[in-house]
Amino acid sequence: MRFIADFHLHSRYSRATSNDMVVETLDRWARLKGIKVLSTGDFTHPGYFAELKSKLQSSGNGLFSLKGEAGYASFILTTEVSNIFHQGGKLRKIHTLIFAPSFELVEALNRQLDELGKLEADGRPTFSFPVNELVRMIANISDQFLIVPAHAWTPWFSLFGANSGFDSMEECFGDELKHIYAIETGLSSDPQMNWRLSALDRVCLISNSDAHSPSKIGREANVFDTSLDYFEIINAIKEQNRDKFLYTIEFFPEEGKYHYDGHRNCDVICSPKESIRQQNRCPVCGRRLTVGVMHRIETLADRPEGYQPPHAIPARHVVPLAEIIAECLNQGVNTRAVDAEYHRLVEHFGSEFRILLDLPQEELMTFAPPRIVEGIVRMRQGKLNIRPGYDGVFGKICIFGEEEKAPPAEQMDLF
Repeated sequence: MRFIADFHLHSRYSRATSNDMVVETLDRWARLKGIKVLSTGDFTHPGYFAELKSKLQSSGNGLFSLKGEAGYASFILTTEVSNIFHQGGKLRKIHTLIFAPSFELVEALNRQLDELGKLEADGRPTFSFPVNELVRMIANISDQFLIVPAHAWTPWFSLFGANSGFDSMEECFGDELKHIYAIETGLSSDPQMNWRLSALDRVCLISNSDAHSPSKIGREANVFDTSLDYFEIINAIKEQNRDKFLYTIEFFPEEGKYHYDGHRNCDVICSPKESIRQQNRCPVCGRRLTVGVMHRIETLADRPEGYQPPHAIPARHVVPLAEIIAECLNQGVNTRAVDAEYHRLVEHFGSEFRILLDLPQEELMTFAPPRIVEGIVRMRQGKLNIRPGYDGVFGKICIFGEEEKAPPAEQMDLF
């Protein structure tokens, strides 16, 4: 069966995360979005893990469902951990996703991790030993885990990050690289950017939301055609099987908050060429610029822009439906009018992803306002204006030009 999966989010036990990040609320939002397989997140946290065991039941296939009610999502046990350590004369900060098919395996891993750090301190615990030792430990417990470097290109806390990462997977993982079958591209990069590195041909590229609030789940995701089964999903990733792993759903990477270089305090944004010309220094204050994902990929790439490996898993780019509605209304995403229109459309058409990806324009026109339909069509065609994100500031997408914006009274008449 065809389904959408998001493997990376955080619970209310993580820092800077909504109190609504509990499985019951996540299940409701999974239905709205059309996400069938959803991460639990944070299984290393003792309090949250106890909640997961009390609220979820095994489906007998390595996935889990809500107890005692007709839930929508199949939950997959995942967590993210942080390793901060010195290697090669440099401080390294790497985040890693871990997938597991059973509570028993999670308990075995948590027992070992609990001896090495404070699991209760944060939903994403931090350890001071090298990440390759983490991989070795997990692999020694069971080969049923999947280990994935998280948001692999962000400047901090990532495999290839400009500030604390490595220049190659071999440098990072050494002999344990054999256990790495995939990397997460992150919001500020997409598969097309990663295809420029021939060294990444051996690993699968997956995309996830890294959501800290329920409405953000699925902002990036993965589309499979397998049974709802942990082992089938993991094998499709390991084998990069295009018949079973159909495509990823992507942010336009320019919208990610580390796509370009820049300095937020001075409101300075730079392309990689501009940064190099300025020796990676802020032209206003002279401090070092935060080197973004695009710059980092340009540094490491050994292929031209636009190259696509023969067996690469495709990608489709989307703008969240709420953002499209907000622009049509000339309002903020979190306003009542946007929320009401979002729920009206999703209730009628079935799910957000069905609206964004699947429904033909003619069917959308039967119920959605014409301006929203036009916004969806332009998104599908990639006809957008985007101010790239930089130094922790999300990029800004504009579907309609200033001359196309209707006055406020007319905007409300549209709905």
